[in-house]
Amino acid sequence: MNNTRRTALSAPLPLEDGDLMAAIDLGSNSFHMVVARYVQGQIRVVDRIREMVRMADGLDAHGGLSAQVRERALHCLSRFGERIRDIPAGRVRAIATNTVRQLRDPQAFLQPAEAALGHPIEIVSGREEARLVYMGVAQAQPTEPGQRRLVMDIGGGSTECIIGSGLDAIERESLQMGCVATTRRFFPNGKLNRKKWQQAMSEIAAEFQQFALHYRSIGWQDVIGSSGTIKAIGKICTEMKLTKGAITAEALPRVREQLLQAQTIDDIDLPGLSRERQPVIAGGILILEAAFSVLGIERMTVSRAAMREGILYDMIGRGSGDDPRDAAIDLMMERYAVDEAQAERVETTAMHLFDQVAANWALEAEDRAKLGWAAWLHEIGLAIAHSQHHVHGAYLLEHSDISGFTRQQQQVLSVLLRCQRRSIPKNAFNAIPDRLLLRTRRIAALLRLAVVLHRSHEAIDLAAIRLKARDTQLTLTLPEAWLAARPLLKTDLEGEPEDQRPLGIQLHIQTD
Repeated sequence: MNNTRRTALSAPLPLEDGDLMAAIDLGSNSFHMVVARYVQGQIRVVDRIREMVRMADGLDAHGGLSAQVRERALHCLSRFGERIRDIPAGRVRAIATNTVRQLRDPQAFLQPAEAALGHPIEIVSGREEARLVYMGVAQAQPTEPGQRRLVMDIGGGSTECIIGSGLDAIERESLQMGCVATTRRFFPNGKLNRKKWQQAMSEIAAEFQQFALHYRSIGWQDVIGSSGTIKAIGKICTEMKLTKGAITAEALPRVREQLLQAQTIDDIDLPGLSRERQPVIAGGILILEAAFSVLGIERMTVSRAAMREGILYDMIGRGSGDDPRDAAIDLMMERYAVDEAQAERVETTAMHLFDQVAANWALEAEDRAKLGWAAWLHEIGLAIAHSQHHVHGAYLLEHSDISGFTRQQQQVLSVLLRCQRRSIPKNAFNAIPDRLLLRTRRIAALLRLAVVLHRSHEAIDLAAIRLKARDTQLTLTLPEAWLAARPLLKTDLEGEPEDQRPLGIQLHIQTD
C-alpha cells in the first residue's frame, strides 16, 4: 500500500543544524532528561540529568500515588523544566511509562506534572516503550546488515524485550515487572533468603516463558541490555572480576550468591553497587537471572543508550518524513481491509475543511495529522460489523498496540471515530486531557462533516464546498443545485446541526 499521502499528514518538526532538543523519560525508578543538539541528522548530547524518584514505590494496589512520591516527582520535573525553559515545545518530548500507566486517575498526576515541566507529558504503552528503547540502542550501536539482536530493558515497573534488525523492532514484549515492583512484591519486609528467591525465580520465569519459544525460534546474534539496573549489574560483574563489563550466564549465579549472603536488603554488599540502587537491586538481579535461564542467554553487553535517546531519534524521524505512525496507519488499513478509495475521499475532504478553518480555530499541524489518520481509519470497524461500526472502530483504536502512537493520541483517534456519526455520548471526551479537549471537539466536527459528505461514496468538487469558523460558530456553504440532486445527503445534513451540539458547535448549513 502506498503511504505517500499519509506521510504528508504528519506534523513536521522544524529542525536545523544547531537546534537544541530534549527528551524526558518519567520511569518508574528514575526520571531522566537528555538535552542534545541536532547536527547533520545526528544528536550530540550536551546535558544529562537523572534523579531517583522511585514512582513505583508510591503506587498502591488501587492505583493511588502517595503524596510524598507525588511531591518528589513534581519537584524533579520543576527542575527539569527550568533547564529546558528556552527550548521550543516542538523540540521537547516527555514520556511517562509503567507507573503512570497504572494510576487510577492519570490526569490527576499529569496536570500538575505538565505545569511543573512546562511541556505536555505523553503516556506510552509497554510495547511502544519497547520500540523507543530499541531505537535508542540501535542508533547508538548499529547491527551488522541482516543480523538480529535481542535488547532487554529492566525498568522500575516493567521489563521490555525486543528482537530487532537494523533500526526496526521485529518483536516487542513488555512484562509487568521491574526492579522496584519485583523487590516490593517478593521481599516486602526487606528480608532475603534462598527459599523466597527460588519461589520468585519460578514466578518470574513463567512470565518469560509466555514468549520464549517464539523468540528463540526467531533467534539473534547478540544481546544488549539497556537501563540503569542492567548497567549496575554489569558494573558489579566487573568489580567482582567476573567479566570486563558484560553480564554472562556464569557470572550471574555468583552475583546472586554474593547478594544472598545478606539477610536483609539493607545489608546487601555488592562491589560497585551504589547506595541509591541498593534498595531495588534484588528485583533486578532476579529478573535478569530468570531471563538468562528461560531465553537461553549466554552473554549480554551493556548499552550506552536507552529510551531517552530513542525518543530523540523518533523526534528526528517525525520531522524528516520517516514517521512510524504513518506506517502504522498503513498496517491498520491492511489488517482491517479498509476501502482505500473511500478513505482517501474522506481524508481529502477533511483536509480541505481543516485548511479553511485552522487559523480561526487555532488548530495546529498535529491536529491536522490526527484528523487525517482518523479519516483513513474511519471505516475499520466494518471489519467487525456494519451495525455500530463507528463504535467497533473506536474500540479497536483505543485498545490496539499501534507503533509510534501514545495512549493519548490513540484515545483522541478513538474518540474521533466514535463521534463520526450518529449521536455523541455525554462521556465521549472524558479521557481527553483538558489541554486537548477543545481542539479534539473541533476536529471531531470536521470529521463528521467529511464522512457525511461522502455518504454515497462519490467524489465531490471541493472548490464548491466552503466552511467558515468563528468561535463556536461553523457555517457550511454548499451549491444549491448540487445538494438538491442528493436527497439522502440533504436529509443527513438536516439533522447534523443538532447532532453537533454536544461538541459545543453551532453548525449552520446554507446553499448558494
